[in-house]
Amino acid sequence: MTDVLDYDLMVDNALRGVMVSAIELVTREGLPGDHHFYITFRTDHPRARVGDDLKDKYPEEITVVMQHQFWDLTVDDKGFTLGLSFNQVPQTLYIPFAAVTAFVDPSVKFGLQFRPQAANDAEDDDEETGGGALVESGDTPHQIQPTDGEAPDADSDNVVALDHFRKK
Repeated sequence: MTDVLDYDLMVDNALRGVMVSAIELVTREGLPGDHHFYITFRTDHPRARVGDDLKDKYPEEITVVMQHQFWDLTVDDKGFTLGLSFNQVPQTLYIPFAAVTAFVDPSVKFGLQFRPQAANDAEDDDEETGGGALVESGDTPHQIQPTDGEAPDADSDNVVALDHFRKK
């Protein structure tokens, strides 16, 4: 038997933890300063809950903005619930962390992008860890994508290593 350490999964879980920590902080204190989030998630994830009209319009993926008008933000072990308006129609969404494919805070040009997780992989509650990995590019497998106010593009070649953000 070979003992294999799944470093990709470990790094992904750690980086998803950054997103979870940010959302949990907002539930306690609100959005500080100019911070706001673009959150892209799979609407076809088995535990994602969106209104039928949104599901029809965005059957695979949608990006929502948490900025000025959202309400009832709550977080659990697997995801979060929040209220948002779409075309002036209020809706309550449940977004599993495993369904998130991108998390961006354009106010500080910070973004994480995750490999989509297959729906059947996410159905097993005992096995789920928020899986997936960051977008891979070049020789450095785990990287953060900076943004300039726009949600990240999955096909972008504009990927910067984490070292870019460290103070020297």
